[in-house]
Amino acid sequence: MTWSLIARDTTGAFGIAVATKNFAVGCRVPFIQSGIGAIATQALVNPFYGAHGLYFLQDEMPPEDIIKILTEGDEGRDQRQVHIMDRHGRIAAHTGKACVDWCGHISGEGFSVAGNMLAGPAVIEETAKAYVASATLPFPRRLIAALQAGEAAGGDKRGKQSAALVIYGEEEWPDLDLRVDDHVDPLAELERLEKVSRERWVHFAKFLPSAKNPHGELDRAVIDAGIAAALAVEPKQ
Repeated sequence: MTWSLIARDTTGAFGIAVATKNFAVGCRVPFIQSGIGAIATQALVNPFYGAHGLYFLQDEMPPEDIIKILTEGDEGRDQRQVHIMDRHGRIAAHTGKACVDWCGHISGEGFSVAGNMLAGPAVIEETAKAYVASATLPFPRRLIAALQAGEAAGGDKRGKQSAALVIYGEEEWPDLDLRVDDHVDPLAELERLEKVSRERWVHFAKFLPSAKNPHGELDRAVIDAGIAAALAVEPKQ
């Protein structure tokens, strides 16, 4: 009932973009930990795959071994789909034999795409092609553009309802966490929200407390000047 893209940017940031004909896909599918890895659990979703899988990634367990552990202990494994990327770029995926067609997985250098209940294999193929072809785009827009290509190829065969984009960089919290829980065109709305985030939020967030600067910037004049400078060079599209 979902297709998702896990990717790692050249900066080391992990991102997951996901869309489905179901409510609030961002609530249960994407799991990321900065510097550790990313997991998308879908189909008849099992959130333990994400929560427990991140613990295993912390211990440097290979993604293939993680999937084996997660699925062997789950009576519903035939109904599950999951894909994982670790901080070394290793990727593994599982698509249960009872997942609804079309279902499958594809991966490449620095990315992984998986989906089920799709219009056909072109959905993940076009998602992957678009991700590779849009390397010059900023990471958030690259992820959204890739899913839009998958949508154009048919997307979820039942239709559209929700989408999400989550990106983790160096901090313990996300650089960007956008959710469209119920919308007639969720990817278009996700694109709009990402654009709105660049009107102020993403620039302001750089002045908040961080691992490198636990207090953040406290001078509001410096913050406002920094935001203005960033907006002056921000592309308008």
